[in-house]
Amino acid sequence: MVSEGAAISGTRTVPERAGAALASLLASPATADRLRRVLEQALVFAGASFAGVYTPGNDPAQLFLAESAGLPRTLYGLRDSYAATGASPVAEVHRTGRPQWLGPAELAGCPDARRTPSPDFCLAALPLGPAGGGCLLAVGEHPGGFGGDERACLELIAHTVAVPAPDTAYDTGELPENAFSLAMDTGRVEVGDAILRLFAIGREEFDGRVESLLGRTVPEDLPALMSVVEADHMAIGDRELEFRILQPAGPPRWLRLRGRLLPGGRGRSARLVGTVTDASTERSGVTDVARVQRLAAALATAGTVKDVGQAVVAALRKPLQADRIALAELENDRLVVTVLDPPRPEAWPDVWRSEWRTEWPDAPVRAMPTLAAALREGRTRIWSDASALEPALADVGRGGLAVLPLPAGGRMAGACLIGWDRPHDFAPDERALLTACAALTGQALLRAHAFDAEHELVGMLQRSLLPRRLPRLPGAVAVARYLPTTAGLEVGGDWYDVIPLADNHVALVIGDVQGHNAGAATLMGQMRTALRAYAVEGHTPDVVVAHANRLLLDMETDLFATCAYVDVDVEQGTAWCVRAGHVQPVLRHPDGTTEIVQAEGGPPLGVLGQAEFPMTPLRLQPGTVIALTTDGLVESAQTDLDAGMDRLARELAAADPAHLGLVADALLTGAHRGDDVALLLMRYDGMAVRPLRESWTVWRVPEAVRHARRFTRRTLRTWSVPRDTLDAALLVVSELVTNALVHTGGPVRLDLGLVNRRLRLAVADSSPRSPVKPASIGWEATGGRGILLVEAVSATWGTIPVSGGKQVWADLVLDG
Repeated sequence: MVSEGAAISGTRTVPERAGAALASLLASPATADRLRRVLEQALVFAGASFAGVYTPGNDPAQLFLAESAGLPRTLYGLRDSYAATGASPVAEVHRTGRPQWLGPAELAGCPDARRTPSPDFCLAALPLGPAGGGCLLAVGEHPGGFGGDERACLELIAHTVAVPAPDTAYDTGELPENAFSLAMDTGRVEVGDAILRLFAIGREEFDGRVESLLGRTVPEDLPALMSVVEADHMAIGDRELEFRILQPAGPPRWLRLRGRLLPGGRGRSARLVGTVTDASTERSGVTDVARVQRLAAALATAGTVKDVGQAVVAALRKPLQADRIALAELENDRLVVTVLDPPRPEAWPDVWRSEWRTEWPDAPVRAMPTLAAALREGRTRIWSDASALEPALADVGRGGLAVLPLPAGGRMAGACLIGWDRPHDFAPDERALLTACAALTGQALLRAHAFDAEHELVGMLQRSLLPRRLPRLPGAVAVARYLPTTAGLEVGGDWYDVIPLADNHVALVIGDVQGHNAGAATLMGQMRTALRAYAVEGHTPDVVVAHANRLLLDMETDLFATCAYVDVDVEQGTAWCVRAGHVQPVLRHPDGTTEIVQAEGGPPLGVLGQAEFPMTPLRLQPGTVIALTTDGLVESAQTDLDAGMDRLARELAAADPAHLGLVADALLTGAHRGDDVALLLMRYDGMAVRPLRESWTVWRVPEAVRHARRFTRRTLRTWSVPRDTLDAALLVVSELVTNALVHTGGPVRLDLGLVNRRLRLAVADSSPRSPVKPASIGWEATGGRGILLVEAVSATWGTIPVSGGKQVWADLVLDG
């Protein structure tokens, strides 16, 4: 028979049950965590994933997060504080005193929207009393937003919430026994009597210094604790940490610190306030619901399959005192293990070791029929130490074994195996815990697979758009690095290139297309290809960039791009720099000093049709390093551009340019990953042997070929070219000059060069049409044999485009 009280309870509506729970909380003695417990009712009765209270701080222009419950706020892009005059829902509700209920459709157009893990993300903001009193913020994942019952529950919670003003909280001089208040500027701390008893310090001997408490911490735990009590390492909001303190006798004692940082202002310093409790006593009281909530929070931020496995191990192995955990995915008939803990092969059964691969094993499910049956049934199975299992499973847990099938998306995604070496008694609540964790893990694996697949696609696309390798350069060394952003999955628009040019020139290019999406990536590939084509044609740097600007305008895209282009003459040690809205290059001189080049720049590409892109000369000494980067390395929300450039210059000055790859890695250490980062470095060493060069302008006169031959003969005799090579060179010059004069118009130029016993003869003209070697020539033909003769006497020949025309060249190798 059902009792009357149970019957009444069963007929209560959700808002009525929420009201009863809140009344019970208010009737209980006041505790430091009462507000958190009130907010937790929003998770239970309103189906919220996160609930937080924002109140005015000492700075009336800001609304600060005073308390929160649920999943991490960062998962939904929520902040520690909002400007009271801003356009965020928190600020508007605070100012107007009117609630806002925003569903997925309304949030899609919100200017402060963030990327969220669910398209059903919804938000509720309710005033705390009259306008100006703060705001209750709740977020969830409901397709139509919060429903009627959920709204009623949130309204009850908003009326219940009462947050102490930051100026009076923890200032009464009567702290709760387990509470503390730490002034961040002076290190003075007020503590309750229970905390002093935990540290074994009498009230009369405590000097009020936080160092007196930290001195009793186990040294290994001190860095983690210091990261909490140092203001520079904290944001406004909650912190939780377990640490150990030394005891007069016996093992160290585990303590748990929970606290939040309250902002300072009006002559008052920021303070860390919270509680310190005995973690050993709390562990026995930690509910399975709390464990599931912690696992859910960890899985919500787990992006990859590996992250999911690590979260499961961290959430289950220690609380369950298990000896080993394996997380495996089901692929056809094989169990592909993603995470093993411990990761040593010898800790696992023979059948697993026999299939051990490069990092983790995969085992056939048919070798474990008991596991196969559990996967077919789709429910958690538990075996005690007396159970008879096949060796492949028995050796996982001699003292007890739990197999958790992981359902996801209507199918079985895999299994989690938890084993104990000593006999383990499974309590009823532990079975419920394992079942709840299995469902969470399966869904997380499904999301992580999609995340991994998209990341791999993004990485493949990015790699295909950037150079696979950089060319070897005469008299110089270049290295490049690219770091994609970790703020999302979109491919970026940063690119770099190193382009070898004629006459020992090299072009260094770096650029950044606006945006992070497929459109930006596509445009990036087009711009990189275009700049390379214009550069190889032999245009000057300003013309190359101007052509790229015109091309981008003709594409009729809404995107623009920035670019830095440096043409380096490796023979002469000179360079010309052109900037199109991009950050300045940085030079590291041989003496170790650095210089941020003040190169005159033009607008970004794709903005103005009649833009000018002036060239700035650079002088390079052997040992000079040129550094080109995108703004992701030197600018972020926390660092302005000038400070970032100064930091880059300092780090480049401190680096050893002899190991350019290590220099690039060091410069990227600690880079802000909110944006893509591209980095291109080139060390100019100078050529060991500088080529001999001479040029001759061929005039269109009847004696032109004879004049060209005479110039060639004089020059090659001066260079001590052997007689047989000289004769071959004169034949090549005759044919190339004759072809240029007969088949083209405009100016013709003859260039001679000698380096490392290799003689290059080149003739440039104004026609872009390359000479074609005839397939066959009859005896009666009067022409067409010139290219065949050039090919016969030279080691190699070819043609390259130059600005507005071409250059036909042939190489001869000197004997000896």
